[in-house]
Amino acid sequence: MQRMWIDGQWTGSVSKKCFPIDNPATEEIIDEVPRANAQDADLAVESAAEAFGDWRGVPGIERAALMHDFATRLRGKAMAVARRLTLEGGKPLIENLDEVEWCAACFDYYGELARDQGGKVPSPVFRHQINFVRKEPYGVVVAIVPWNYPLLLLTWKLAPALAAGNTVVIKPSNETPLSTLMLAEDLGIFGKGVVNILTGFGTEVGDPLVVHPDVQLIAFTGSIATGKAISTAAAPHLKKLNLELGGNDPFIVCDDVDLEVAARGAVWAAFLNMGQVCTSGERFYVFERVYEEFTKKFVALAKKLRLGNPMGPDIDCGPLIREAHRKQIEARIEEAVSQGARVMCGGRRPPALKKGYFFEPTVLTNVSHKMSIMKSETFGPIAPIMPVKGIEEAVRLADDSEYGLGANIYTNNLEYAMYAMENVHAGTFWINDPLTDNDAAPFGGMRKSGIGRELGIEGLDAFREPKHVHMDYKIEAKPYWYPYRWSDLK
Repeated sequence: MQRMWIDGQWTGSVSKKCFPIDNPATEEIIDEVPRANAQDADLAVESAAEAFGDWRGVPGIERAALMHDFATRLRGKAMAVARRLTLEGGKPLIENLDEVEWCAACFDYYGELARDQGGKVPSPVFRHQINFVRKEPYGVVVAIVPWNYPLLLLTWKLAPALAAGNTVVIKPSNETPLSTLMLAEDLGIFGKGVVNILTGFGTEVGDPLVVHPDVQLIAFTGSIATGKAISTAAAPHLKKLNLELGGNDPFIVCDDVDLEVAARGAVWAAFLNMGQVCTSGERFYVFERVYEEFTKKFVALAKKLRLGNPMGPDIDCGPLIREAHRKQIEARIEEAVSQGARVMCGGRRPPALKKGYFFEPTVLTNVSHKMSIMKSETFGPIAPIMPVKGIEEAVRLADDSEYGLGANIYTNNLEYAMYAMENVHAGTFWINDPLTDNDAAPFGGMRKSGIGRELGIEGLDAFREPKHVHMDYKIEAKPYWYPYRWSDLK
């Protein structure tokens, strides 16, 4: 049985309760973890609050060294961590090896920013005056993390929070807490109480963390519904929020591109991690002149994707995260078919895989923009494809959404690319290069897809607040003070 990490040591829950973690590829129970409650939340926040006084004063160069040290430790156990990620989350091992390296690289990036980004010195407005701006940490930060990329989406919060001088309480997903717990002792290098990990359910431990009086900021990745609930609970306390929420990303394919390349990029965007990616391509708008050819290539590639044990080196797609999620995907397809959609491939549980929450990558045609499959987030292996007359219609439909996380276009036409980029509301816009990230550039959503940004300088600033300092190094009465200024009116 796993234990939680509070105040630099392993501990069980005050509740004395645990809950099981299963392997979505085999449906077998692989471990159990403590079921934390409000008392555990109090202990973790108290630990983080006590550690904050010292951690905030650690010089940036020392913080940087610790962050680089953690990155080195993470790379040293990459295979073990990747295997744990695969066991609890179902993502193929090769993709989890990528995730571990991305986490290490992100810690290295923010380690360098910890040395370099302490604030700024603006020009003064009067003689003998120095102005400078300090960027100060908030204090105790709560990081609430989803299951699809348990360590990467944690790192995007944890690394900048630590670089800024905050202390952190982590609440991993109750689906995938084991990989986070695996790093607890390595995170202990930052100091006792600087990083704490609580396992449990949202209503039992997440809610108490959100409203705790000593928590200054909540960083969350997940659904719009949960984001709204966090916002509502935090609002009376005026807590700071950084929310990365859902998406329903459009994917435009123009008629001037190599369709083989575009189809491969589109299949990658649709079915990476079985479509369980915040920025998956979820609705495809293809110029009608190439619609049939593109769809044929897309379907052929989707049929070639290999499902099975995600530990295997020859596997492209693992299972969905849980049985309830698979049933939701089936219901979405059934609804779309009842509205007139046609299943071109997939749409079922693979007959050869009797165990695990597997589902075949699915392509739908004969869809319209009014269908719910095109209007709401799917978060699964479904790719609806519809034809459009040209760039104006494609962009109009792509932007007709309450979401605004990401968007894609494939084109060699610079005018098309810039027109789409300017007119589709999305925090990230990919041109001929779907689903890539860059630690040095901001990530986040427009509209209902989020508040704030992760990554880049913006991601660091999300975890600190500016203090403007005015200092005059020559102490004397100023001519613009009372009562001297009244003489100017004579």
